[in-house]
Amino acid sequence: MSTTKTPGAEQGSHSHYRRSLGTIALTATGLGSIIGSGWLFGAERAAAIAGPAAIVAWIIGALVALTIALTYSELGAMFPKAGGMVRYGQYSHGSLAGYLAAWANWIAIVSVIPGEATASVQYMSSWDFGWAQALYDGKELTGSGVGLASILLIFYFFLNWFAISLFAKTNTAITVFKVVVPVLTASALMLAHFDTGNIVHHGGFTPNGWSSVFTAVAVSGIVWAYNGFQSPLNLAAEARNPGKSLPKAVVSSIIIALVIYVALQVAFLMAVPGDKLGATGGWAGLGFNSPLADLAVAWGLNWLALLLYADAFVSPSGTGMIYAATTSRMIQGVQENGHLPGVFGKVDKKTGVPRPALLLNLVIAFLFLAVFRGWGSLAEIVSVATVISYITGPVAVMSLRRLSPDLKRPVKLRAMPVIAPIAMIFGSLVLYWGRWPLTGKVILIMAVGLPVWAWYEIGKPLTQGRKPWAGLLPHLKAGAWMVAYLLVMAAVSYLGGKDFGGKGYLPEGWDILLVAVIALAFYYWGVRSAWRNPSLVTVEDELAAESRAADEAGEADGTGAAEGTKAPVGA
Repeated sequence: MSTTKTPGAEQGSHSHYRRSLGTIALTATGLGSIIGSGWLFGAERAAAIAGPAAIVAWIIGALVALTIALTYSELGAMFPKAGGMVRYGQYSHGSLAGYLAAWANWIAIVSVIPGEATASVQYMSSWDFGWAQALYDGKELTGSGVGLASILLIFYFFLNWFAISLFAKTNTAITVFKVVVPVLTASALMLAHFDTGNIVHHGGFTPNGWSSVFTAVAVSGIVWAYNGFQSPLNLAAEARNPGKSLPKAVVSSIIIALVIYVALQVAFLMAVPGDKLGATGGWAGLGFNSPLADLAVAWGLNWLALLLYADAFVSPSGTGMIYAATTSRMIQGVQENGHLPGVFGKVDKKTGVPRPALLLNLVIAFLFLAVFRGWGSLAEIVSVATVISYITGPVAVMSLRRLSPDLKRPVKLRAMPVIAPIAMIFGSLVLYWGRWPLTGKVILIMAVGLPVWAWYEIGKPLTQGRKPWAGLLPHLKAGAWMVAYLLVMAAVSYLGGKDFGGKGYLPEGWDILLVAVIALAFYYWGVRSAWRNPSLVTVEDELAAESRAADEAGEADGTGAAEGTKAPVGA
């Protein structure tokens, strides 16, 4: 099967990576990914959907991200491989489920890169210059706006071209700025104008009902924002001590971001002029091009507006730079899973950068920019695709506990048997909240990637005179749960409550319960269908060889056992 790789081949490619990233650098990577364009637009978009209850939406989003992140933290520490998020489904279930999870994850992440460039240009359109205002027509970027966004994409590309150490130093400095400016923005807006009447009037706390709060979690950019937690996991091969640093970086970045995002949401809600809300018919009628900067100008905070215009380049560019780095590692991971040409698995020996993968992602980013020219449209697609990629983690982590109980786990939470099914329920609910027909469209995008899988698993072996069917059957049986899950979720979304875009055949409340039951059913099916496939056997051999080498090195220099053999976190 094309999914089987020899240990030597993969170890060879990974030997070119530099384990230079510590906990601070990895936390900066996660936080820098989370605080990108989401904080510039998310508060307004969430308020337009859910009104003041958008505050609750950010908290729900953080809880969803945190439960799912905990499952991936155990996996990331177990398998400190480049592009980690695209590998775990392959290890637990073989090529079909692994490919679908990798495809969803890659689509969700690579599309963020043009989204960040779009956000920068969209904010620039509020400048008081004719050429700047011509960059955005109120709905999407114009031709000149796309041209400027393309230049930013090339800028992200070259920052990652030379070395991971340059990336780490640049990103840590940018992340400090990205944290300071949102905190300063929230504080300044609260001091300038804090109208609590905005919560009471214009429809109250939930002007569009509680269903709108859940929809805001799914499509307003909240999932987009928190999705940055996975960036440290995709750089696991470059972590100095992944067992300790990865979980700390993932959890810390989500918690810090939650505090910042809630503060920004509160500041936005209280700073919107009441007469503007009355004139536009409430929260849904708001239409700022540069929401926070426009409010700063409205309350005479011109210095803050200038700072925000500057940060509209720094924050999205920092995130775009990070995602350019992490998606190139994901492409290398997909190649090593056996589903891309060998050139995309090459890592430059001198710089430690997978340059062919970096170049491929640049091309794909240009395609997304050409099709989706507005931040809002990209945020919707990214958010739903992200949720689909999330469902692999809870299933894979418990599957691998069953299949490989003796595999070293630097991070092992006692509560994982409870956390994993809850994470599956949360992910499924957010997918449902994404509303039909968006959920159906993104699930269709998942199907678009299947011909690539079919070529490498069926077409290519046939052209080489091999019969793939016998070897492929276990992969199909193990991956059937994920295919069925996507089809069932599409059907439930279509038939579900009208509050979530469905036909209304499922009564309100019962639709939520049904989604939770479906999530649990597919979770247990997924865990039971996992098998010891060739990819798992290979990675076990690799990890055993690395552990022996580390032990021998420790004995040689008198330091004793390798650091990775210490008691696991949470054990």
